[in-house]
Order: sequence, then C-alpha cells, then structure tokens
Amino acid sequence: MKVLIIGCGRVGSGLAKNLVLQGVDVAVVDSDPAALAALGPNFKGKTFNGLGFDHATLVEAGIESCDALAAVTGSDEANLVIARVAKSYFRVPRVSARVYEPEKAKIYRRMGIQTISPVTLGIERMTSITIYSQLQIERSIGAGQVVLVDVDVTNSMIGKHMHDINLPGEIQVCAITRNGKTFLPDPATSFQRGDIVHLLCITGSKDKVTKAFA
Repeated sequence: MKVLIIGCGRVGSGLAKNLVLQGVDVAVVDSDPAALAALGPNFKGKTFNGLGFDHATLVEAGIESCDALAAVTGSDEANLVIARVAKSYFRVPRVSARVYEPEKAKIYRRMGIQTISPVTLGIERMTSITIYSQLQIERSIGAGQVVLVDVDVTNSMIGKHMHDINLPGEIQVCAITRNGKTFLPDPATSFQRGDIVHLLCITGSKDKVTKAFA
C-alpha cells in the first residue's frame, strides 16, 4: 500500500512514522526542509520538499499511483484544495483532510472527502468528560445525530445481556472488548467484569446509556 502525506507537522510526521512501522510505503511532502529533516535519519519513507498543491511536486511524490492521501498541513484551505485535486483530478481512491473549522468539515464530507476536525473531536471529548463521565464518546456519525460510545461494564451490569441495553431506534450494542480482544457479540452474550462495551446511540439517548450502566 502506498500513502502520500501532505504536511509534516506533528500530525503528519506522527502519521508517517506510524504507517511506516506498519509496513506501509509512505511519501511525505512539505515546503519546510527542516520539518522533513525532523523525521530523523531512520525514517524509511520518502520525503519531498515542495508545495502540497503543486502539480509537479505531487506527481514526483507518486500521487498517480498512491492508494491513499492525507492532507494535514496547518491550513484548512490548503488541505481542502489538495484533497479535492487528489480526489477529482488524480482519482486517488482514499482521500482525507484535517480541517479545523467544523462547518467546512461537514461540507467537504458531503463531497466524499473524509475529514478529521480536531475542534469537533475536542468538543465531543470535553462534553463526554464534563457531563457523561462514564461514557467515552469516540466519534459522531453523520451530522452528529448518532454517536459511537465506549462504556466500562459496572458491577450492576455483570451477567446481563445485550437485550438489557438495546433499545430499538435508540441504543445498539455493536461490539465488546474483553481481555484485549474485540468481538461482535450475539444475543446470548453476557457482560463480564472488565468488559468495554462499544455501542451506537442517538445523541438524545446518552442519558439512558448512563443510567443503564450506573
């Protein structure tokens, strides 16, 4: 698999190093030679000094044959331009962009570009910590009407089953992590001490999840 990363700041460099460790063929583009040098002498990916939206630089970095592209520069506008060019012109199969402005993220998501908004993720996590201390809200789905939530099984839930939690149209258990392994449960699966329950719920039902695991 070949991945092209545009931007070598903290996110870009961290992503590049992580992918290389997983055996992915990585190329990184950045206009700052010092940022590329900060990857270190042991970095096994390729680096290219240039603008992330420059046609010649993108071609040199291998955009025409890459399987995925991540635009993670410090500019929303640059990331979105790069993402649109990658998807519409170069036909890169998987394109993602970091976008700080939540409204922009929603617009480009509708255009088929996967976006990550640190602001939105931060707001969701702080809301979870402040109001729903038991819930770890992993991410919102769609426009935020549905959330993916992780909940630790409490003593009161040990031995109970999924039907004790599931509410059609509101709450749905989708997976359980037990002893470090995650699996898809069946209706007969009961909760055990130490389980982490992964469930989908509509935003307005988070209080019900909290009460169920109280």
